[in-house]
Amino acid sequence: MTVRTFLIGRGFGGSVFHAPLIRAVPALELIGIAGAADAEAAAVAEDADLIVIATPNRTHFPLARAALEAGKHVVVDKPFTVTLAEADALIALALQQDRRLAVFHNRRWDGDFLTVERLLDSGRLGEPSLFEAHWDRFRPALREGWKEDPEEGSGLLLDLGPHLVDQALILFGPPEALTADVAVQRPGSRVDDYFAVTLHYGNMRAVLGASTLVAAPRPRFAVHGTGGSFVKSGLDPQEAELKSGVDPRDVGRDPRGGVLILPDGTRETIPTERGRYLAFYEAMAEAVLGGGPVPVEPGEARETMRLIDLAARSGREGRRLAV
Repeated sequence: MTVRTFLIGRGFGGSVFHAPLIRAVPALELIGIAGAADAEAAAVAEDADLIVIATPNRTHFPLARAALEAGKHVVVDKPFTVTLAEADALIALALQQDRRLAVFHNRRWDGDFLTVERLLDSGRLGEPSLFEAHWDRFRPALREGWKEDPEEGSGLLLDLGPHLVDQALILFGPPEALTADVAVQRPGSRVDDYFAVTLHYGNMRAVLGASTLVAAPRPRFAVHGTGGSFVKSGLDPQEAELKSGVDPRDVGRDPRGGVLILPDGTRETIPTERGRYLAFYEAMAEAVLGGGPVPVEPGEARETMRLIDLAARSGREGRRLAV
């Protein structure tokens, strides 16, 4: 059996990530692609078992709701929805319809993140005291499109924030409190293009940041603990490889290792785990066909959204907020 899959989204996310990954999974059959303008017909495509939504953020909720009401299983790209109320409504509807609902937090399968996860699990870093994750770009010029429109559920915090927050939650669970600084730095920009979010875990801190005006990117990950420090630079290669047309089954090998620095100054190169976005859709196919768990539970994506909402509020109010 195969899962007949219909993709809504002809943009970057749909064409670079979702379509190639779906085609690379034998248990999935990509039966059609539509743009957001064709959403109503696409969402109720009678021949589809699974609808994948990779459209502008504000359209996630109405498209997912229509697909679930039509009795389809659904994958929604991140961010899950624009508001928590929308997320709650979709979670309730999926339960009511007895359909599988998952959110595409693909960065759980970044090779550098998998390496950090393995290293923390090994205990070699001891008790962590500071975790830093940065995602920097140098894009001083504004771009045309919905991502620069404040009415479209846009901005850097809602774009890259879900990836960074989701990864921190996987590693450390929910924090006790958070503090955020969210800013607009590019002249003429109408959406936030810088953020720094600190998650408070007792004496440990997780610092998550992104900027559009950093030409010399900070390390992607830096983890410090009582047993030493680990630093990894550079982004996972899968996005660039998929963009250049590499088969999804052949991507994810990052020759750039990270560096483990021990208290005595000894430096050790730690090879980077192979990243594998394909694992998301393999698990999704199994969830639909065999009843296994979805790769990213919508409740987990909702928790990420809750922290993003709190970070936006913290940035507006300029104060630490309890989680």
